[in-house]
Amino acid sequence: MTAAKQAVWDVVALGEALVEFNQTRPGEPQYLQGFGGDTSNAVIAAARAGARTAYLTRLGSDAFGQALLDLWAREGVDTTAVERDAQHPTGIYFVTHGAAGHEFSYLRAGSAASRMAPAWLQDAPAAVLQQCRILHASGISLAVSASACDTAFEAMRVARAAGARVAFDPNLRLKLWPLARARACIAHAVSLCDIFLPGLDDMAALLGLHDADAIADWGHAQGAATVVFMRGPEGVLLSTTDPAVPRQRVAGRSVALVDATGAGDCFDGNLLARLALGDDLAAAVRYANTAASLAVQGFGAVAPLPTAQQVQSLL
Repeated sequence: MTAAKQAVWDVVALGEALVEFNQTRPGEPQYLQGFGGDTSNAVIAAARAGARTAYLTRLGSDAFGQALLDLWAREGVDTTAVERDAQHPTGIYFVTHGAAGHEFSYLRAGSAASRMAPAWLQDAPAAVLQQCRILHASGISLAVSASACDTAFEAMRVARAAGARVAFDPNLRLKLWPLARARACIAHAVSLCDIFLPGLDDMAALLGLHDADAIADWGHAQGAATVVFMRGPEGVLLSTTDPAVPRQRVAGRSVALVDATGAGDCFDGNLLARLALGDDLAAAVRYANTAASLAVQGFGAVAPLPTAQQVQSLL
């Protein structure tokens, strides 16, 4: 019996969660404390969409780590497999706003999450991975350290061996690792995934690709059966390796942008939730597009993530 038939969790994510301090007004020293970390944002988005969710990470034994555990408890995200580390801290980051947009400053070097190692997966995390429908990881999950990269690859292997699907968003952050290593590791991750979730900026920086069809072709060539290419205001390209299913383009939504922090994570989480709950790909993309359009109308990565009722009302 496959994981999809006996799943306890619809969407499980792996990566580094952080505490966020988001500047409320450009040039002024007031910050709103929130939460971030791409895969954490995505799994919370999935939970708000109605999916049964769990998160895999390591946190410091500090106040910030406890704040994240409290957040996930409020959001209904299972933390059975989250490990605390008394020697290494929970990561934090600051978001400042100016004429050029928002800028991120991170304090995450040597964080507890960066100390993830494949052996850690053998206990509670393995049980979660073997009972999920979809595992979600990202380029940041790979980039925070070499051992975290190896951990993400092993988690993908374990999940797929149990019958789950694996989703991967490259979410390229070149401040975290050299371009050559990013190219190699991301290509390998795509070869291990079923659902590839690239964005235009990432693929342009990673491979010099700008054309939607070329990006979909690259994802399929690496081994991904499904490519959902996010093109921002231009919408989304859907592509599968099924010759009977033509490529589709789903239009984007035009809204008043307040803060784009976490918009892609919101899209990922809602897409995966709807796929796990039984939507077809096009319907899941329309739902995720609508959710992301709501998320960018508020400040921060987590606070503006919409509920299923809010998305359904707009749909």
